Amino acid sequence: MKLAVPDLISNSYFPVAAAVELGMFAREGLDVELELIFPLSTCWERLRDGAIDFVGASSHSVVSAFPAWNGAKLLAAQGQGMYWFLIMRSDIGAKRGDISCVKGRTIGAAGWVDLGLKRLLIEAGLDPDENGITIAPVPGAVGAGTNFGLTAAKALAERTIDGFWANGMGAEVALRSGAGTLVLDIRRGDGPPACFNYTMASLVTTDALIEREPETAAAAVRALVNTQAALRENLDLATQVGRKLFPAAEAELIRDLIERDLPYYDSRISPEFVSGMKQFLRDVGKLESDPPYEAIVATQFSDLWKP
Repeated sequence: MKLAVPDLISNSYFPVAAAVELGMFAREGLDVELELIFPLSTCWERLRDGAIDFVGASSHSVVSAFPAWNGAKLLAAQGQGMYWFLIMRSDIGAKRGDISCVKGRTIGAAGWVDLGLKRLLIEAGLDPDENGITIAPVPGAVGAGTNFGLTAAKALAERTIDGFWANGMGAEVALRSGAGTLVLDIRRGDGPPACFNYTMASLVTTDALIEREPETAAAAVRALVNTQAALRENLDLATQVGRKLFPAAEAELIRDLIERDLPYYDSRISPEFVSGMKQFLRDVGKLESDPPYEAIVATQFSDLWKP
């Protein structure tokens, strides 16, 4: 079986990547191979077309290939809350929480990820069009093997963008190098309150797989939940996995990033979250209907969400 993530050298989808590398899927009787597929929309297209079996990615973006989640279900959360960071070039002199620093600037963001920043800015009273804010792909972020966060950090250091909206690994690399300044960390209270529930990192599969092999779907949920528990118990496992998957420098950073993420390692998907996500998608024009919670979440596996 194949599990795709749209960014690999990252903490964003680390729980599912670690589930593969630590043998958690194998313990559940599943032979799962990890694959990096970028851009994000291609992950969902491959899932829809049956080329892969699971995706570990942002829950809101499922609708890019499964309108109103028709044909796909969220199995479990990899972590609670929208998990991206706004980083600006250090020489701009931005302060944490000062969203106005983006006025007249060019911010790099991946497709579907950019929607979170655009809506956040509008909720904060900063319409991008009215304030000369350009939110666009990062130069060089193309191709199936792209690790977006690291590409964004490199572009920031080279001053080809003024800031970026991306994952914690890209943010950490930019901050530690001195090239970037942290402006927004959504999970930890920055930005308008509603934006926490725009999206979350989730594990997703198709309705067809759930109907055909419900025990396989249940086993995947157990593998994820057990991985979250294992990382909580032993953070050294993060470094172990990082050394298998990442370049040397990033491998030595991942333990700190996962330690910071542990409070959000809760596999539950609440009705409150789903309501917030749906409102966000309606606000950005990606959802016209109001599908019920059970049409989005595979609730038959909810009893597996606690280790």
